[in-house]
Amino acid sequence: MSPLRRFIDKGPAARMVETPANDTLRPGLVDRLFSWLFSGVAGPRLVAVCGLAAFVAVLSVGKIFDDGDTYWHLATGDWILRHRAIPTTDPFSYTFAGAPWQAHEWLSEVLMALVFRAGGWSGLALLFAGAVGATALIVAAYLRRWLAPGPLMLALGFALACGAPSLLARPHLLALPILAAWVAGLIVAREQGGAPPWRLLPLMLVWANLHGSFVLGLALIGPFALEALVENRHRLWAALRDWGLFSVAALALALVTPHGIEGLIFPLEVTGMTSLPIIVEWRSADFGKLSVFEIALLEVLFLCLWRGVQVPVVRLLLLLGLLHMALQHIRHQATFALVAALLLAQPLARAKSRPLEPEPRAPNDRRAVAFVAVALGLVVIGLSAERLASTTTRVDGVNSPISALAAVPPDLARRPVFNEYGFGGYLIFKGVRPYVDGRADMYGDAFMHLYSRLTRPDAAGLKAELEAREVDWTILQPTNPAVGVLDELPGWRRLHADRFAVVHSRINRGASGFAPGAGGIAKPSPSSSPAAAPPAD
Repeated sequence: MSPLRRFIDKGPAARMVETPANDTLRPGLVDRLFSWLFSGVAGPRLVAVCGLAAFVAVLSVGKIFDDGDTYWHLATGDWILRHRAIPTTDPFSYTFAGAPWQAHEWLSEVLMALVFRAGGWSGLALLFAGAVGATALIVAAYLRRWLAPGPLMLALGFALACGAPSLLARPHLLALPILAAWVAGLIVAREQGGAPPWRLLPLMLVWANLHGSFVLGLALIGPFALEALVENRHRLWAALRDWGLFSVAALALALVTPHGIEGLIFPLEVTGMTSLPIIVEWRSADFGKLSVFEIALLEVLFLCLWRGVQVPVVRLLLLLGLLHMALQHIRHQATFALVAALLLAQPLARAKSRPLEPEPRAPNDRRAVAFVAVALGLVVIGLSAERLASTTTRVDGVNSPISALAAVPPDLARRPVFNEYGFGGYLIFKGVRPYVDGRADMYGDAFMHLYSRLTRPDAAGLKAELEAREVDWTILQPTNPAVGVLDELPGWRRLHADRFAVVHSRINRGASGFAPGAGGIAKPSPSSSPAAAPPAD
């Protein structure tokens, strides 16, 4: 058996005495590399490799900007920095100008805006690549307690790949490392037979201001607390006190946001919207064609059935609940995959022939961790410097109609527009007031259903809406059925068309008395709005 095979098969808890008696050939370069990575103080090196690989992969793929919401998050962060306040009414659209709206992800948006000001699109790419890399580090650090290097990398790879459709430059990605650290902390607390350490609590304070997924973090305390109560009947009151105090403290910190109790209710209200299926990421999982998520599910089922994996009943119910969320909404697949990898690591390891325990820390582990941390930091700094030194230029994309908007005369761009849902963020970023954008929670079910009906299309309804809103131009994707209606609509003509966007304009425009910024909302000046920022760094 080659060293490579032994290192992949040998788990950190399966301590077998190895002899080189059967090794007749001298190890090759690949075997030596795997030997260096996976033997001795392999843990820190392996964890560092996993984090660095995730960081580089996100930078290399370059898909994190394939979402229109990135633009309006940047615009919101810029608005907060300029006004030194968090908006309570809509400052961007003309359809809902002045309507109540709260930026629940304000901290993420401020961070995004600051990084964008300092490093442009390259800096923003580094920020989100760093978030994914940190998530991989945290998950790998826990998985190495139970899994061999080969299974560890396979589990981590599938967990990250399942969330690939959600690896977009938006606040949820900045909250992902906190989710991983929070879940790992709860699991380790249960392994050690105590309550979660209070040093986890500051994570909740940050999480609640970063993204609405903090509600899941609060909910996850319940199953682990119940498990602790069931398994500690002899010291029931002590367990109830410890977990109860932690839960109350976490809830109190979750309320320390500009929105208070409303911030806690907001994520629940969003999940109850009936118009969510209009948005792709809120649709149910589609098994009509093979996906990474389906492959990962089948792999887990195969391993669990083959190995006879036994998952504690409370954690099994938790997994089933998360699986329901992932099947119901695509956007929850990343969360399910990461939490499932953490929850299943110990049961998978214990499914072997002998009982296993977590890997003890080697005497020289601390020195190895410090060395690897410094080495990893230097590599990341080098990659970041190289990325910042290069110019990242945004080009036309499915949610970035750069050429199409550039073809619109400035005086026309200031007039009411009927736009593609995915284009709303870019219009806001460029200082154009959209008809609709990614803030579906603000627009509400009635408006979102109306927009969906108009673009099916409903020719009569679309014509009536264009007249009622005094719309003078439209910008839609070529595949939008409303494009065909506009081509045939009297008084309208095509102004621009490319493979990403089609612009129509009214032939006799300007008859209405519409004034940009009506309703008490001032139009951002070019010098202080994101519109002044060029597409390139």
